[in-house]
Amino acid sequence: MSNEFVIRSLDEVRFWSRIMKEHSLFLKLGFRCEDTHLIHEADQFYHIFEQIEGRSHAFTELTDPEQIRRFNSEVHAAVSHIWVFKRKVLGLIIQCKLPGGNNFPLLVDHVSREANYFRNRLEELNTGRLEPLPDAIIDENVFFLRIMADHAKFIGHLLDPSERKLVEQARNFSQDFDQLLFQAIDLSGMRPQSQTEPLLDQFLDQNRVSVVSLRDFKKTARDLIEACRIKSIIHPLLADHVFREAERFLFIIDMFERCLTRNQVRE
Repeated sequence: MSNEFVIRSLDEVRFWSRIMKEHSLFLKLGFRCEDTHLIHEADQFYHIFEQIEGRSHAFTELTDPEQIRRFNSEVHAAVSHIWVFKRKVLGLIIQCKLPGGNNFPLLVDHVSREANYFRNRLEELNTGRLEPLPDAIIDENVFFLRIMADHAKFIGHLLDPSERKLVEQARNFSQDFDQLLFQAIDLSGMRPQSQTEPLLDQFLDQNRVSVVSLRDFKKTARDLIEACRIKSIIHPLLADHVFREAERFLFIIDMFERCLTRNQVRE
């Protein structure tokens, strides 16, 4: 256990606990008024992750790593529970047991994938079993490219149909990220032969260009929604939520590019 372990753990928990908290709110807003039990469960998860987020900011990089390891385990348990809740909700929707609700099945699957990602990150941190850099680059990009493609689809469906230009832009982003995702899956299937630094470097550069464009589109949409300048049923917090996740993806791409550069310098 080290200072680096503490810093990375706190970064992950602070970012993703806020995301889990907001997922709880979004799911709650999508339930029907008669779904009182599900609304109550979502409220409980909101408060659980609000507390986790608050506690994470009470720690510093000088906190005892063993204390952070215990905290990570506690958070892991909470994330496992919200993952079960999300999969339960998905099952109810797909089985047509919540007719008239406003939670898309893909959205519920999407937020459950993010919970599973968070859970896995906590396990990796606590056990020290991090993926080799080439595997991490491909796997993280496969995960986040799918997340970005989903976001574009959600934005396109939640904008008012009369916002034709923005809807078209969202659909174009959806198609772009679907293609990037398929390319990433192809690269993954060619492992380990595909894990050369030139290929991985080009892979990151190409993805970065598209993520920057999508991030900027999300920022514009967020600002327009907050100013009530476009017609949609997108909650302002949801608009900011998807913007922050694009920023997170860019942060990860930057981290990978720095690691590749260091490897090239050593050689």
